Amino acid sequence: MAKQLFSSPMTRRGVLGAGLAAAAAPLLAACSSPVTAGLTGAALDPRTLVYWNLFGGGDGSRMQTMEGVYEQDHGGPSSLQATVFAWGNPYYSKLTLATVGNKPPDVAIAHLTRAKLLAQGGILDPITAEDLSSVGLSASDFNPKSWTAQRTGGKDIAIPLDTHPYVMFFNQDVVDEAGLLENGRLKTITGLKDFEAALAEISKVTGGLAITSANVNETATPWRLFQTLYNQFSGVPPYLGDDGKTITVDQDAAKEVLATIQGWSRKGWLNKALDYAGSQTPMFTGKAGFYLQGEWEITTAQSIDGLKFGMVPVPQLFEKPASQADSHTFVLPKKDRSPEQRKQAMGFIKSMLDQSLTWAKGGHIPAYLPVRDSAQYKDLEPQADYAAAAEDAVYDPSAWYSGSGSTFENTVGAQFALVQQDAISPEGALRAASDQLQTYLRTPSPL
Repeated sequence: MAKQLFSSPMTRRGVLGAGLAAAAAPLLAACSSPVTAGLTGAALDPRTLVYWNLFGGGDGSRMQTMEGVYEQDHGGPSSLQATVFAWGNPYYSKLTLATVGNKPPDVAIAHLTRAKLLAQGGILDPITAEDLSSVGLSASDFNPKSWTAQRTGGKDIAIPLDTHPYVMFFNQDVVDEAGLLENGRLKTITGLKDFEAALAEISKVTGGLAITSANVNETATPWRLFQTLYNQFSGVPPYLGDDGKTITVDQDAAKEVLATIQGWSRKGWLNKALDYAGSQTPMFTGKAGFYLQGEWEITTAQSIDGLKFGMVPVPQLFEKPASQADSHTFVLPKKDRSPEQRKQAMGFIKSMLDQSLTWAKGGHIPAYLPVRDSAQYKDLEPQADYAAAAEDAVYDPSAWYSGSGSTFENTVGAQFALVQQDAISPEGALRAASDQLQTYLRTPSPL
């Protein structure tokens, strides 16, 4: 497909905003492997829809399949120009700069937590009820949690494709030997006492390690673990308040969560030091029973010969269920569009939503309810077994430096990783994170 350069002039504020927003999004392991596609100056047919995304690996393959269906239905390859950028910093930099330079794509992917920042900076066009109805959609077609979360400044700014939560994988053979399996499914675990009893039984089977979660050269995963358990307390405020100008975390609840995690590592149930890839290996090889990570790692687990595994939402250990999550969303970068162009963009989005079952095979929970509630999705295993996590999704706190792949995750997650390593106390981690966030608390949003 043709690629396109963008080199139009832009404002100083736009350049500054793009640079600082990019600085708030360091590249890290997440929902897909990074892929970079270059741009060329080839001219486009004006009828070609331009679409940008950040999907590599298995997600990228599935998205290409979905794009192929759109092309077949709309006249062939000339109907769509899809470009893939590296996950994180490069992607959001290019999207911001292209929009400020008046050369944006027609449709783009953005994490929900990042789309809100883009909208606040004037980078996105709102999506109206008329836009939705033009292709037979309405707000009621989407998971209420993700639909409500995308709403910014009283306007709809993104259309959720999925919810991708932090979940728990389990090795069926190990947990069966530990007495935790029933008819091929993990027995219900509710409450901290019940969960720790399960860890103790698994530890007897494995000779030590019961559960793994990445915490070396990895900051997003320690944050996801904390955010999941912290939000299982009722009534706690988000970690940040006033759009990132203040730290509002409940110190007592935060200390209890971190002390619990540190207690597991001290007992040898939870790894003290494993990187992203290394944290998968024990569960895959039967040396641990549980593995905590985003559901996108289903593709990796399915590639292991002979591995029998399942997936469930992270068990409720405290007062209510909760799972840290984000959503991939479709956004309309700001540009002058004719009514026909708006409908074309919405038609592409609708085509992708209609193919949500293909997308779900990579682990992501469909946000589009006609697919999520379909018999075909309910028969999809183990995806259907953790679908409830989307109802209990907790998105990262609102701030210009927060969201998936952000400075906030990097800063706070690094301290929480040290707690798991038993290298710092919960109090010390919270204090260090607070100290390091002060610059961002005082800095206005660059967009």
